[in-house]
Amino acid sequence: MRSGLVLVTLLLAACGGGGGGGGGGTSFTPTGWTSGVFQAESSFVNKCAAPRTGTDPFTKMAYPDMAGTTLDENNWLRSWSNDLYLWFGEITDQNPANYATTSAYFGVLKTMATTASGAAKDKFHFTYKTADWEALSQTGVQAGYGAYWVVVAGTPPRDVEVGYIDPGSAPPAAPSSPAALNNLTRGTRVLLIDGVDVVNAPDQASVNTILAGLYPATLNESHTFQVLDPGAASPRTITLASANVTSTPVQDVMTIATARGKAGYLLFNDHLATSEQLLVNAFTTLQAAGVNDLVLDIRYNGGGYLDIASEVAYMIAGPGPTAGMTFELTQFNSKHPAVDPVTGMAIAPLPFESTTQGYSTTAGQALPHLDLPRVFVLTGADTCSASESIINSLRGVGVTVVQIGSTTCGKPYGFYPQDNCGTTYFSIEFRGVNAMNFGDYTDGFSPQNAPKPTNAPLPGCSVADDLGHALGNASEARLAAALNYIATPGACPAATGLAKSLLAQPGATLAGMPLTLPARQLRIL
Repeated sequence: MRSGLVLVTLLLAACGGGGGGGGGGTSFTPTGWTSGVFQAESSFVNKCAAPRTGTDPFTKMAYPDMAGTTLDENNWLRSWSNDLYLWFGEITDQNPANYATTSAYFGVLKTMATTASGAAKDKFHFTYKTADWEALSQTGVQAGYGAYWVVVAGTPPRDVEVGYIDPGSAPPAAPSSPAALNNLTRGTRVLLIDGVDVVNAPDQASVNTILAGLYPATLNESHTFQVLDPGAASPRTITLASANVTSTPVQDVMTIATARGKAGYLLFNDHLATSEQLLVNAFTTLQAAGVNDLVLDIRYNGGGYLDIASEVAYMIAGPGPTAGMTFELTQFNSKHPAVDPVTGMAIAPLPFESTTQGYSTTAGQALPHLDLPRVFVLTGADTCSASESIINSLRGVGVTVVQIGSTTCGKPYGFYPQDNCGTTYFSIEFRGVNAMNFGDYTDGFSPQNAPKPTNAPLPGCSVADDLGHALGNASEARLAAALNYIATPGACPAATGLAKSLLAQPGATLAGMPLTLPARQLRIL
């Protein structure tokens, strides 16, 4: 097992030791560089330009940092990437001494290839401050306002609206997030941020101001917004101060009457540790209600823990089609065909979990299950990673997945978040395949009538996001299309759900900002 923070249980567990990179046996000094020759990453791990001191508040262990240099950190990144990166052979080896920062060097330690559609093959290469990542992944807490922004149009005239808000506290407690306290709601449109015209800002400096306001980097940042609420005749001005906002990843659990009986609906936004208990509660409610169909709204769900995705898939399908079957099989690079290089354990299929795993409730409790032969999923470009695993795994055991919305992000890949010197690195280390050995959806799943279908089409309807109606409202376009499909199998409205990928478009536009923050596009073991 290698040094760093490995997310395999509720807590980030620090593992000791170090693994070796491959590629040649020529010896050299730690500060030297020979293209294609890699020293063991253990030679450089935890050697930090700015070592941390004290104890990690989550692992309760002393930080392993020792005095080092940026070059040590870069050398560690180089050897670590060569050992674990899924496409290590596609990295152009470059001298780590030529990069003054680890972030700049990390940016080139990936493949530059593209998919069949021309999109970047690796769209998910990023870092996070370790302290911030631990807080987000373990508690659902992140500095922000509790507002999820949807970039409807990234170029002038731009359109940035609220997709949903996190109340900041669970009912029956009063909402406490800055967004909730300022009465932001789905469909509220942002016109100005700190005096900058969001709609028509002409240059990158103005756009940087907009992005800084939308995505505050630290706590207690104050930004002035001019917003236009749905149905309002005139805008209003508010001040939002960033706070630690606790995510509510499962919301709006309800049943809706249809000609086939009751259809269940739930909004599922994050595979965080805290979602486990909320999901058990939701499916218990829907099971007791005797629903005949389920509409799982994952349009804004970027992923997270695969164990939780496995629990969700089981609770949908039940034991019949899932018993003894593979939820997802993890495949690492050619250097590690049989053994997980991070845990040191033999690679084995991840099953459909039929009991709780202990993320936010007692482990080992039997999960409720709906025993449905099909499920409706509401999707968008933010539907990513572990959320796509739910879709792929159910298809792998014969459950029909009807997709209503637009093309998903296309991330059949994942990683173990790896800390070194206070930065957590997210570098693609494995791909996942279902029980039918399928995992080729790098351009996403798309409804079969999508304007630009991918190589992984599903039955369903291409429907644009409807920010004019509340999520869970039967008149909201995507939910309405699902309910209509239930009543009239195969019926779809005119296709409107062309998804724009905002992950790779350059220029002085909001299109350079991901639809979701990178830390929410995860497939985590």
